Amino acid sequence: MKKFFTLLFIGVITLSINAQTKAKAVKKANDFTIKADPNAGVFQFESELVDYGTIQQNADGKREFKFKNIGKSPIIISRAKGSCGCTVPTWPKKPIMPGESAVIGVKYATNRVGAFSKSITLYSNASEPTKVIRIKGKVLKADTKAAVEKPKSLMSAQ
Repeated sequence: MKKFFTLLFIGVITLSINAQTKAKAVKKANDFTIKADPNAGVFQFESELVDYGTIQQNADGKREFKFKNIGKSPIIISRAKGSCGCTVPTWPKKPIMPGESAVIGVKYATNRVGAFSKSITLYSNASEPTKVIRIKGKVLKADTKAAVEKPKSLMSAQ
């Protein structure tokens, strides 16, 4: 009986050591690092935040983010995603060559009343593979007679 328990104990120890070795091997296979491409395209936005200011309900919710590729390779934006369904981005489908400028369009659903702060995530082959840009503002109810503020310029805030 002692031999049986001794063999059982050795078998359990052997299995646990083998399992740990396999777990380390799987971790190493899944552990990878992404090296930055020194020649990748680089986003240079005029502004990474668009402030709608205070606007009336159902007003025009279209705005633009202007940017330039200051890198050495073309930038290809594979997709753009708003943080919710009320923020719909549009982006250039063609590559943005080095030195070229382009526009990311965004349409916010201004039928929703209240303050908002949303993000748009861009997925690309640029030096920053995921880039987040933001919009914010306040939508007043259509029958509100409060003064509508114009968005503040980023230059005047400095």
